[in-house]
Amino acid sequence: MKILAVESSATSASVAVTEDGKIVSEVYVSTGLTHSQTLLPMVSSCLETAKLNLDDMDAIAVAKGPGSFTGIRIGIAAVKGLTFSGKECCAVSTLEGMAYNFLGGSCIACCVMDARCSQVYMALFDCGEKIVRLCEDMAVMLSELPEIIEKIKKDIKKDVILLGDGAELCYNYLKTVYNNISLAPPLSRFQRASGVALAAQNGAGELMPPEALLPVYLRVPQAERELKKRRAEQ
Repeated sequence: MKILAVESSATSASVAVTEDGKIVSEVYVSTGLTHSQTLLPMVSSCLETAKLNLDDMDAIAVAKGPGSFTGIRIGIAAVKGLTFSGKECCAVSTLEGMAYNFLGGSCIACCVMDARCSQVYMALFDCGEKIVRLCEDMAVMLSELPEIIEKIKKDIKKDVILLGDGAELCYNYLKTVYNNISLAPPLSRFQRASGVALAAQNGAGELMPPEALLPVYLRVPQAERELKKRRAEQ
């Protein structure tokens, strides 16, 4: 199975092509340019390097969220455009795709993204020869993390590794509580399109037509929250 994957849920962006669970090519940038400027040229470059084209793909996968509201929308819009010919899409959790950085390892991956205001988007995964989800994606207060992790660690005796752009924030908060928690190395700390593709290959996302593809934010965007607040004050 050949999969083209797009990841644009945070500051960096990446595109990957995999075939039967093997990474054929991947492009990763973190230049400060908007994803609307970088994603489609990256798709072209990634396919050209793999010596493949869109017609060769069996599915196109995308990180559906949580993450940056704008980044997720751009990624989903790009994938919808790429699938106009009728190819199926696969929507993958940003957090689950991130856990595939530790496929074949032996740890609990605590995937966390900074949601601001002392909140994080998070999910836990048991990493080994396969990735096993241990809880649903959640938006929680930073102070709630110790209790969530402790419940999981009662049943799975593995060290916890923190991944994502919220990893350092959470590590500084949790290191005084746990002595067997660590930061993932920088090269494997952040989400990549190859993880999205591998997650899709392993059934982590649902295949769907492009018109059914929707972002998952886990909480209401800030603009909507501020609008509701202003209306309540009137």
